[in-house]
Amino acid sequence: FLMERKTHVKINRKEVMLAKLRKSCSCTPKKIKNFVMDFLPVLRWLPKYQCKEYIWGDVMSGLVIGIILVPQAIAYSLLAGLKPIYSLYTSFFANIIYFLMGTSRHVSVGIFSLISLMVGQVVDRELLLAGFDLNDDAPPALGDGSLQNDSQSNTTAFNLTIAGMNAECGKECYAIGIATALTFVAGVYQVLMGIFRLGFVSMYLSESVLDGFATGASLTILTAQVKYLIGIKIPRSQGHGMLVITWINIFRNISQANLCDVITSAICIVVLVTAKELGDRYKHKLKFPLPTELVVIVVATLVSHYGKLNEVYASSVSGAIPTGFIPPKVPHFNLMLRVAVDALPLAIVSFVFTVSLSEMCAKKYAYTIRANQEMFAVGFCNIIPSFFHSFATSAALAKTLVKTSTGCQTQVSGVISAMVVLLVLLFLAPLFYSLQKCVLACIIIVSLRGALRKFQDVPARYHVNKVDTLVWVVTMSASALISTEIGLLVGIVFSMLCIIVRTQRPRTALLGQIQDTSFYEDDLEYENLSSVPKVKIFRFEAPLYYANRNYFLKSLYRLTNLDPNLEAARRKKYEKKEKQHLKKGGDTTANGLGIRDTTLQLVPKQIDFQALVVDCSSISFLDTTGVNTLKEILKDYKDLNISVLLACCNPSVIDSLKRGGYFGKDFGSMQEMLFYSIHNAVRFAKDQK
Repeated sequence: FLMERKTHVKINRKEVMLAKLRKSCSCTPKKIKNFVMDFLPVLRWLPKYQCKEYIWGDVMSGLVIGIILVPQAIAYSLLAGLKPIYSLYTSFFANIIYFLMGTSRHVSVGIFSLISLMVGQVVDRELLLAGFDLNDDAPPALGDGSLQNDSQSNTTAFNLTIAGMNAECGKECYAIGIATALTFVAGVYQVLMGIFRLGFVSMYLSESVLDGFATGASLTILTAQVKYLIGIKIPRSQGHGMLVITWINIFRNISQANLCDVITSAICIVVLVTAKELGDRYKHKLKFPLPTELVVIVVATLVSHYGKLNEVYASSVSGAIPTGFIPPKVPHFNLMLRVAVDALPLAIVSFVFTVSLSEMCAKKYAYTIRANQEMFAVGFCNIIPSFFHSFATSAALAKTLVKTSTGCQTQVSGVISAMVVLLVLLFLAPLFYSLQKCVLACIIIVSLRGALRKFQDVPARYHVNKVDTLVWVVTMSASALISTEIGLLVGIVFSMLCIIVRTQRPRTALLGQIQDTSFYEDDLEYENLSSVPKVKIFRFEAPLYYANRNYFLKSLYRLTNLDPNLEAARRKKYEKKEKQHLKKGGDTTANGLGIRDTTLQLVPKQIDFQALVVDCSSISFLDTTGVNTLKEILKDYKDLNISVLLACCNPSVIDSLKRGGYFGKDFGSMQEMLFYSIHNAVRFAKDQK
C-alpha cells in the first residue's frame, strides 16, 4: 500500500523576502531598543546582576586571570614579533569590548598563542619584503621608554603616507602597522560574516582538523622559541618549511649557546612544569590556580637586574616597556591591501575557537549563546583595538578553564582582568626591563603542554576512528612542515575529500532474513541469517549521485553475481549462433539439443533469483544521475524477467524518482515498485512467483 502524502502549501518566496525586508527596514522605538540591546548584551544582563551572589567569584576569577594574563601577554609578544606593550594593549581592550558585546558568561577573550603566531608570520614576511633586518637586536632605549624614538631600532626606514602626510617609519613602527592593518581586516571579515550569517563556515573545521592545526602550530611555536631558550642568534626563517630550516640553523649554531640563558631556561622549565603538574593533581583542593608564571617572572627579573645578566653575560632582555597609552592611529589602507588574504584564515580561526569555547561553556552551565553575536563581538574585539596599536585576539582555552574553575559568574570578571592589565600599563611596565627573553620563551613552551599532549592520544584516536586520525596527522604535518595557513587549508580540503571518498566507495551488502522475524541484516556480518529464495536484497549505504554511480553498479553486479548487460549480450550472441546453425540445416544445435531445450537451459543456469529488492534506507538523496541509474537497472533487469523493487525510500528520494519518471507518467505502477519496508517488498516478490 501507499501512504497518502500531505499537501504542502507552496510558499511565495518573493513575498516572504519582501515581508522580511519591510519588517527589517521598519523603524520603531521598540525595534531600535531591541537592536541596541541585542548589539550590546551587557545592557540586558548587567541591570539584573546579583551582586551578593556573583561579585566574589567574578572578582576572584578576574584577579587570577589578570595575574596570568600579564606574563603571558609579555611572552606572546615574542610570537607576534612585536614589543610587549602592544600585547598588553591587546589584552586590555579585548576584555573591555567582549564585556560589552559577548554573550558567553565564562569565555576569556584576549591574546592567544596560535593567533599571535599567525600575526607574527605575516609581520615577519612584510618586514623582510620592506627591507628590514629581522635579526637586528637593537639596544633597548633608555630614558622615558617612549616608543616614538623607534628609528634607533633599525637603520632601515620606510616611507609611508599616513592621513595624507609623509612620515618616516622605522622597523617597530612598520611592524605594528602591519599587525594593526591585519587585525582590522580580520575584524571586518568577521563582522561581514556575521551580517551575512556565514557562521556555517565553522562546520568545515572538524575537531580533527582543529586539533591537528593546533598541534602543528604548537610545534612551530616551540621551534621558534628554542633560540631564546639557549640564547643563540640565528636568522628568523620565513616561508614554507620554516620548522625544518630553523632546526638546521639551531644545530649549526649550537656551539654559540649562551650558558646563562641555558641555565635560566632549565630552571624555569623545571619550576613551571612541576608547578603545573602539582596544580593539575591537586586542583580540587586549591581554591585558585597557583600564579606560577608571575612568580617566575618576578624572581627572574630581580635576579637578572641585580645580577646584571645582560651586561655581564650578554643575556637578551625585554628592554624598556613604556607606561600609558600611545595616541590612537587609523590602520593604513595600503597595508590592508597587502594583508587582505592573510586576514581570512586569521578571522576564521579566531571566530571558530571563540564560538566553540562559548558553546562548550554554555552547554556546561546551562545557558544559551548567540553565535552570530559572538561573531560580531570577536570582530569588534579586533576592529576597535586596531586603532589603539593592538593585534588580533581570540578566546583562549587555558584561561577560560581557569576562569570557570575560580568561580566566574559573568563577564564582570573580564573588567577586573582589564583593570589588572591597566595597572601594569600605567605603573608597573618599566619594572620588567631586565626580564630575560629566555624566561618568556619558557612560559610559552610550558603553555603548549596541552596541545603537545595530543600526541599521546593518537593510539586512542586511531582505535576510535582511523580516518579522523589520518586527517589529524595530515593537518598537523602540513601546519608544522609547510605553514600554519596552508596547513589549515590542507586539513579542510583533506577532511572533505575523506567524506567524498566515503560516499564514493560506501559499504554495500546483500541482506539475509533474521529467523522468525520481519527484519533483514548484512549476511556477512551476522550469523544464522537465512537467505530468501529467488530474491536478492541489496543495500547501498550512501547517497546515490554522479560520483558513486559506477561503484553502485559494480557492487550490485558483483554481489548478485549477475551483470544484466553481459547476460543480455551473451544471449544475443548465442541466439545469433543458433540462427546461423539453423540456416545451415538441422533442427538440433551444435550440442545436440533442440532449440526450445537450449532456450530453456539459458536462464536457470545463470540466474538464481527473480526479484531484486534495493534497500534505500541509507540513500539520503538522488541526483539526476542517481535517478537515471535506477531507471537503467530497472530496464536491464526487466529484460531478464527480473523485477526491481525499492524499499524504505525517504520522501526526498520518492520525489526525485517521481520527477525523473521512474514510476511512469501517471504513477500507476508505483504500488508494485515502491514499498515502505523490506519485508513487504519480499512478500510481494514471493506472491509474484
